Order: sequence, then C-alpha cells, then structure tokens
Amino acid sequence: MSTAITMGEFLRTRRALLHPEDVALPDFGGRRRVAGLRREEIAQLAGVSVDYYTRMEQGRVPNPSGAVLDALARALRLDGDATRHLHRLARPQSSARNVPRRQAKPQRVRPMLQRLLDDLVDMPAMVMGRRMDVLAWNPAAVALFGDYAALDRAERNIARITFLDETSRELYADWPSCARGNVAYYGG
Repeated sequence: MSTAITMGEFLRTRRALLHPEDVALPDFGGRRRVAGLRREEIAQLAGVSVDYYTRMEQGRVPNPSGAVLDALARALRLDGDATRHLHRLARPQSSARNVPRRQAKPQRVRPMLQRLLDDLVDMPAMVMGRRMDVLAWNPAAVALFGDYAALDRAERNIARITFLDETSRELYADWPSCARGNVAYYGG
C-alpha cells in the first residue's frame, strides 16, 4: 500500500470523527451523506482549495508542504502526536532518517536592487523573500507600511504582520482577502 493512500485514509478517518458543531460550522439539520465533516468543510477550515484537499485524500499530492499539513492538522483538531504522524505519512523517507534539515542560505538583496528601491521616491516598494520576509524597502514604503528597520529581523514578515499587527487591519481595505492571499501563498 502506498504512503499517499495511507495518508488519504488517515485524513478520511479523522474527518469522519468531526461534526459541524465541533468546529463552529452551521449544521443545517437533516441527514448528512457522509460521516463527519465534508471535504469542502475541511478545505475551508484549512484554507486550501477543495480540489487540492480532495487530491490529498485520493493520494494524488506527492509532496504537500509543511504549512498545508499544519493547516490540515489544525482543521482536523489533531493533537501533537497525530500531527507528527500526519507529517510522517506525508514524508516517510525523511522521518525514517533523522537527518537534520539543511539550513537555508540567508537571503540578501543586492546593492543594485536597493539603489533601485531608493530611486523610487514616490512609489512604495519592497522586496520579499521566499517566505514573505521583508528583505528591503524604500522610504515611501516606510511612510505607508511602517518602519521595518524598527522591527527585529524575525518580525519582518508580511504574513506575521498581517495577522499579528492590529494596524494591518486598518491598512488594507479588504483585510480578509489579504489574509486569505497570505495563507494561499503558504498553502500552495
């Protein structure tokens, strides 16, 4: 039996254990065709598309990201052990070998790009890294978004700022859409 199918069986089993009232979803009464939550409901709670979640249950997603697995664990209300099990099912070969993850090379902005940002006097601009870390910005961005230099390097992350900084809710006209975009960026 393949690992992807095993992961799909695990997801289906855990989904069947939850009910709408467990996750604050409306229960419109009547009989449900499936035991527990529907795929659409789990996908919504995890912030992934229904198609993507369906493919995961069917074993057709060969390498889901850690962020997606964590989102599914939260949606399925998994405890620490069950979450680790889900990660092992998704990546059995990496959990079988206790090989430490290779540290990613720190991302840097070339001086030429920083000069370009600085030359954009009337236009807020910034450069983000692969994990939405703010790597560089210009003075106009500081005026609009705030002073990134005043933040610790670990706090200079757009997703972190979007969800944890209350002023971001006032900054974005459609904050819920912005928040969904951040989650989608990480979730694939």
